[in-house]
Amino acid sequence: MNSPHVYSCLAADPELGELVEMFVHEMPDRIGVLVAQAERQDWAQLTRTAHQLKGAAGSYGFHSLTPYAARLETAARQGREEKQILSALDELLDLCRHVRSGVPPAESLAPACGANCREVPEDHSARR
Repeated sequence: MNSPHVYSCLAADPELGELVEMFVHEMPDRIGVLVAQAERQDWAQLTRTAHQLKGAAGSYGFHSLTPYAARLETAARQGREEKQILSALDELLDLCRHVRSGVPPAESLAPACGANCREVPEDHSARR
């Protein structure tokens, strides 16, 4: 995937910026938990963690992560082939490794969440 940096559409909000920073700061731990669960093939726990990340990402304005977390959640919950689960995990982890706090540089101000931050972007997993 080789994603560009991913910013929250809530980062500029003076009341929420600190929470966004905390979410980004905790991301390496979240990644570690997902990896450990996959290594143990603990699909039930991976399903729960992906579900939690799906909700948290949206709540903190990282709507682009939501469809990837949902794809992983579904693959793990439905007991798909390990290869499919790990593929969904890899895509999500790639995006998670690119989350950043703060506001994106002016030259990359593509609307991360559409015109309205509460708007969830379309599910791009169908492209795969």
